[in-house]
Amino acid sequence: MIDNFISIHNLTPYEFSKILDLTRKIKDNPRRFRNKLKGKILAMVFQKPSLRTRMTFEMGIRQLGGEGIYLSPSEIQMGTRESPHDVGKNLELWVDGIIIRTFAHQNVIDLAQACRIPVINALTDLLHPCQAMADFFTLKEKRGYLADLKLAYVGDGNNVCHSLLFAAAKAWTNMSVATPPGYEPDPEIRKQAEEDGKETGATFYFTNDPFEAVKDADAVYTDAWASMGQEQEKEKRAKIFAPFQVNKRLMAKAKEDAFFMHCLPAHRGEEVTDDVIDSSQSIVYDQAENRLHFQKLIMLSLLGKK
Repeated sequence: MIDNFISIHNLTPYEFSKILDLTRKIKDNPRRFRNKLKGKILAMVFQKPSLRTRMTFEMGIRQLGGEGIYLSPSEIQMGTRESPHDVGKNLELWVDGIIIRTFAHQNVIDLAQACRIPVINALTDLLHPCQAMADFFTLKEKRGYLADLKLAYVGDGNNVCHSLLFAAAKAWTNMSVATPPGYEPDPEIRKQAEEDGKETGATFYFTNDPFEAVKDADAVYTDAWASMGQEQEKEKRAKIFAPFQVNKRLMAKAKEDAFFMHCLPAHRGEEVTDDVIDSSQSIVYDQAENRLHFQKLIMLSLLGKK
């Protein structure tokens, strides 16, 4: 189906839908897929720390019968001690696939171009495709369908927002995005998502008013105001993003049965209040669980037997 998993933009709507269907099969019948990656070894190149990404990939590999070798930032120092090209040329000699969580998106592209083995993008500063795929699987699981739903994203136009835009375009899902001025999604990502949306009829709306974006939404999504690498901007961003906090007042503008979504980790009292993230509307832990099932599917698709 695909040689690498780098961006949802690279999937067709059919592939996107098929991936969600196959993820459901893996989640419903985990024993059926035991040992499907027996004898396979994946290198886990992590330049950024993680709880969910590391745990779900390591557990997924083990549950499929394979092995994962974790490589910390100090061990490779990609881009300084050694180029992505040379890292890829070495790793392809020893392992069957690479999972990479890094800063610059170009690192993933360079790695994939250098390798004859599959590369999985576990996060870059530009995109977070594994998260968005698990999110849309969760939304379909909870709602039963994706076409013509309205997803409202409130906060920073970051990597998560970018991948959600691509996913919405493939899923026939309408999406509104509310950010402070100057923190909008990358213009090229927006252009690509809008082009993708023409094929499915998905529509996009961008605003600086969170209440306008959330009106009649089926799900409200937010993320941290300062991502990894932006810690020095935390105080500045806290003031700018304060009006974009997802609280009961903002959630009231969405549909009565709207879900609250967050990729985690959450900074309680900042981008979201306790009474929202801990409410019955919150599906954040379902999102976290489903990272495991989707990532097992993508590893099987790239490394398993047909």
